[in-house]
Amino acid sequence: MSNVLQQRTNRLLASGHKGLLAGGKKGVEKESLRVTRDGTIAQTPHPVALGSALTNTHVTTDYSEALLELITPPYKRIEQTLEFLSQVHQFIYSKLHDELLWVTSMPCLLEGESSIPIANYGASNVGKMKHVYRLGLEYRYGRTMQAIAGVHFNYSLPGQFWPVFQDMENNRKTREEFIADCYFGLIRNFQRQGWLIPYLFGASPAVCRSFFQRPPPGFEEFGAGTYYQPYATSLRMSDIGYKNKAQARLGISYNNLDEYVRSLTRAIETPDPEYSRFGVVVDGEYRQLNANILQIENEYYSFVRPKQVMKSGEKPTLALKHRGVQYVEIRALDVDLFHPLGVNEPQLRFLEAFLIYCLLQESPPMSAEERKEMERNQAMVACCGRDPSLKLSRQGVLISLQQWAEEICAMMEPIVELLDQGGPGRLYSQALALQKQVVDDVERTPSAILLDMMRRSQDSFFHFALAMSERHARFFKDTSLPPDRMAYFENAAKESIQRQREIETSDDISFEEYLEKYFAQA
Repeated sequence: MSNVLQQRTNRLLASGHKGLLAGGKKGVEKESLRVTRDGTIAQTPHPVALGSALTNTHVTTDYSEALLELITPPYKRIEQTLEFLSQVHQFIYSKLHDELLWVTSMPCLLEGESSIPIANYGASNVGKMKHVYRLGLEYRYGRTMQAIAGVHFNYSLPGQFWPVFQDMENNRKTREEFIADCYFGLIRNFQRQGWLIPYLFGASPAVCRSFFQRPPPGFEEFGAGTYYQPYATSLRMSDIGYKNKAQARLGISYNNLDEYVRSLTRAIETPDPEYSRFGVVVDGEYRQLNANILQIENEYYSFVRPKQVMKSGEKPTLALKHRGVQYVEIRALDVDLFHPLGVNEPQLRFLEAFLIYCLLQESPPMSAEERKEMERNQAMVACCGRDPSLKLSRQGVLISLQQWAEEICAMMEPIVELLDQGGPGRLYSQALALQKQVVDDVERTPSAILLDMMRRSQDSFFHFALAMSERHARFFKDTSLPPDRMAYFENAAKESIQRQREIETSDDISFEEYLEKYFAQA
């Protein structure tokens, strides 16, 4: 264990503040494609019964009109987060009728890019901005990549932790500055060692043949209708998914909040010659918000993001600049097709402990060379993480994935001990023990289990995923919501539609003026 990590965990264990790490807030955003019963992407509009995709805080859409996003509030207890996520699923299935939620990260049967409908958010300026942004993504990256689904985990440490930890560190910065520095230290360490998450939880080693016009190098056929990479863990996090090569050159700095805001702002404000060729407004129609390297902050597909709750119409970078970091958003999780919710309790407990480990460990600034090393490690684990001969690079020295993973798990022992002080049982210790077994035996990884089950059933990826989607649909349809919870979600849907109408009727400037004002914020 590193000296800094050992000293910090020892001080926290000896502090007498039992349960100091209990009560960190945990929220989940889970994406799922709506599909027909035959497994093709739904062409229907976002169901009215689910409310407005623009304003409903629990059910919205991402890139595609068919890509639902289910959002929980942040809760102190993981059980509460997952209970709410289950209720959202039950509510959605009560309104979907003949459609299913696709249960894997990699998409269903696609019939070309034109079969992926782009999300529509109504006639308001903010709704148009969301739609035009997605048009820009189509021109820049194509629609297919945007049909991939994932699970985002939002986490903030408990409020009582910060004053105790700042005193222990003898840090004299303002509380807001101290918290931001700590979160950015967490983020850098997550980038360095977060390859462990796709290894442990990646569940996308294969893809439907329809995903490619022509498969790139490294892919093999897995029976009829399926392409795969034999040692892949998470194709979603590989170069064919959200670790897109086009963004590798951005060089966004995570060394501190100021550098992060500056480098991201520079990317948003710097014209890109390639994107300029598409045009911004062509024949009176918008193709993208602008022709800059990034249209807006969200276009940067990072492994992990610092976050601050935004005010209406506020740019994310300005929210961070003005009010600091409130929580981190972890974007490295595939949808767990073996669980109806797409995510499970031990998984989130391990992830919470891993994030605290990343925060308490020493986290020096990251050089451009180390950033390239980190990106290579992430890419290698995504495409080849189960290869027994795989070596990762740690500060320029090669090390086996298994050895490094074992070292990380060993260093997490005092972290789970701290977390278990805050509740009954040893649930965090059990979650760590479970993942130690996965580190010891690669055949226990979800990616290996998926391929093994496909071999045994002689199913293609598509047919296996469709059968699992039908199974999970039956699970939720067989468990109805209590009347008071159904009323809650139905009221939220109705109120969101009314809020969208109010936004649309209150617009008093043109879309061009709206964009000008939005990007002029400082």
